[in-house]
Amino acid sequence: MNDDLSRRFAADVEDVHDFPKRGIVFKDLGKVWQNPALCAELVQAMASEAQALEVDVVVGIESRGFLLGMPLALALRVPFVPVRKAGKLPGEVHRTAYGLEYGEAVVEMQVGALRSGQRVLVHDDVLATGGTAAACKKLVEAAGAEVVGWSFLIELTFLNGRKAIALKDESAHFVALSV
Repeated sequence: MNDDLSRRFAADVEDVHDFPKRGIVFKDLGKVWQNPALCAELVQAMASEAQALEVDVVVGIESRGFLLGMPLALALRVPFVPVRKAGKLPGEVHRTAYGLEYGEAVVEMQVGALRSGQRVLVHDDVLATGGTAAACKKLVEAAGAEVVGWSFLIELTFLNGRKAIALKDESAHFVALSV
């Protein structure tokens, strides 16, 4: 992503201290979502970088991963599959539990949403400890598909999330802002 776009994106990100609990610094993207021109540029930049990955599907992680994950899938002309919190999807689901930096959670994906062998780009807003992304990868793999790329708007590098998702190929990863 180019430096100008990263700078304008960073200017719209606000830190909210002690949210959702004491000691956490929440990255509030409210101003980003209120800037349609910036959002369109972010989607285009992510899609441009993802083209080489030849993905079949974009998987977005609830809930902020949906906000640009769906437009990213549209820009790439591929389906979008949501990964949701437990109990939010009907029918049979793949599910996995994982630890968060401030608790525990369970995520689910509908059985049949992905086909065996599909190439998946996983999108979320923030890569923190990598727990949610790693759980999402397990769901993708349970469906017989393969994560070939990761898309995040922000990477909190000091939390070493890349290690949790076993990121080996830098070309499969793109980040607008590292803090």
